[in-house]
Formats: sequence, structure tokens, C-alpha cells
Amino acid sequence: MTTNTEPMAEQLYGAMSTLRSVRRLRTDPIPDAVRDRILQAAAWAPSGGNVQPWRVVVVQNEAQRRVIGDLYRIEWEKYGAGARQGLQHLSGEVLEKQKRTLAAADHLGEHMGDAPLILVFCFNPENMAITDADLGRPSVVGGGSVYPAVQNVMLACRVEGIGCTLTTLLCFQETALRDLLGIPDPWYTCAFLPIGYPALGGHGPISRRAVDKLCYLDGWGQPLKGR
Repeated sequence: MTTNTEPMAEQLYGAMSTLRSVRRLRTDPIPDAVRDRILQAAAWAPSGGNVQPWRVVVVQNEAQRRVIGDLYRIEWEKYGAGARQGLQHLSGEVLEKQKRTLAAADHLGEHMGDAPLILVFCFNPENMAITDADLGRPSVVGGGSVYPAVQNVMLACRVEGIGCTLTTLLCFQETALRDLLGIPDPWYTCAFLPIGYPALGGHGPISRRAVDKLCYLDGWGQPLKGR
């Protein structure tokens, strides 16, 4: 028995290759059925030992969203100031593209709390096998049990026509967020996704480095092709 996987492959690769960060969102509510499909995608994600050491607080309450928006604005104003300083080293289309990106990011900085839903991803380090914890460098392995769920959510948003973007700036406001949302020990925050229907064009073609600039064959720096 054979199965034609081409349509599924086209849809999957199409979603991946058009998954833009969408920062201009409408305030229209997201239907519960759509929300639940997006969250189901998160639950399907792999994690170390299939432990799923993450939880999502789906923030719909307007007052709570406003507080999150205010906290985000504080952090974006600091981060955005640094990003703007980097513009002086750019020119031409690269400069114009970065200006457009910053304009969209500024919009989110002012309107984060207007998103109809904000997904707050939390993690429990006690349930993670963090195998790089003692290697004398920044540890990243624990995130491998959380961020696949984040990526699944973003792909599901793309399929549903929902705009989304991933930010971690609110980790700087973790204490305030834990109080606001009642997040208990030993749970902490790691990712924040404002989601909503796009206000403008939404998702579309993305720009990334070429594969041969990112991937090597059999050793660091060894080209994938031409050997």
C-alpha cells in the first residue's frame, strides 16, 4: 500500500517557508475551536523523555493583557533603542528592510496588550534532563523540550491564518508575570506569543541564509556540495 505524501509535503514546506513574524494584529477574538487546534499542535511536539515539562497560560483577560502590554513596552523601549543605533551602519535596501522591521516591532511594543490572546510558555527545570548544565558554557539543551512546542504553535497559527511572533523580552519581567498569572515554583517563563488575525498582509515569503551557509558535511566548514 502506498500513500501520496506530496500534497502534505507541499503544505508543510509551504507553511515553514512563509512563517513570518506578524506583529501587527487585529483585536478580533480568536474562536475557541481555532485556539484549541493551535494548542493541540503544541501538545503534539516532542520533548525529552516525552515528559512535556512545559505549560501554556493562555491570557485572554483584558486587564491581564493590558498589564503584560505595559511590561512589554518597558522592555521593548530599552531593546529597541539599541536596535535603532545599529541602523547607522546600514544602507540601501538592507537599511530600508530593517526600518520596516523596526516599525512593526515598535507597533507591537505599543500594542502587545491589544492582541486577543497572549500565550505564555512556562517550563519546569526539575523535569528536564539538561545534559549541558555543567559544561562551562550557556546551557541550551533544556530548551529543546520546550521550543518544539512553541514552533508547533507558530506553524499551526500559520495554517489557521493567525498572525504570531515569538518574543522572550518579557523574561526580564518574570517576577511580575509570575505574580500576575499565579505561576508557582518551580515553573518559570521562556516564551511569549501574542497571536491574532493579521492587520495587514500577514504571513508571506521569508528571508533566511542559504542552506550551504548553515550546514556542513562530515566536519565543520566542509561544504555540502562539490565534493
